Amino acid sequence: MRRLSAETGRVFDAWLDPKTAGRFLFATPTGTMVRVEIDARVGGRFTFVDRRDGTDVIHTGEYLTIDRPHRLVFTFSVPQFSPDATTVAVDIAPQGLDSIVTLTHEGVYEEFVERTASGWTMILNGLAEALMP
Repeated sequence: MRRLSAETGRVFDAWLDPKTAGRFLFATPTGTMVRVEIDARVGGRFTFVDRRDGTDVIHTGEYLTIDRPHRLVFTFSVPQFSPDATTVAVDIAPQGLDSIVTLTHEGVYEEFVERTASGWTMILNGLAEALMP
């Protein structure tokens, strides 16, 4: 769970806007986001390509639920590391002028739970920065 200093609509829209999402979603401090494609509709797909030390890491998924500004659910996979897809739910609730973001990632293999949690913490920190005025 993360509190962000932005209203729910701005927080929600950041996940689906290619320019904003490319700044935080699956971006790494040492990588360069070289491709962001978002088809923001239920059944639509996304692709993010982060170039890390000369290697392109591809993140893909399909949107399952888009309920602006409260809930976003999508599948997620990194095909070069695993053929399996997991499911991510992002719930956004207002708290005064701020928003509370609760992220749930299901289907993560036990050996990757800690690394996955760390990755989402980095992403949510990046989201907070992307939303700064």
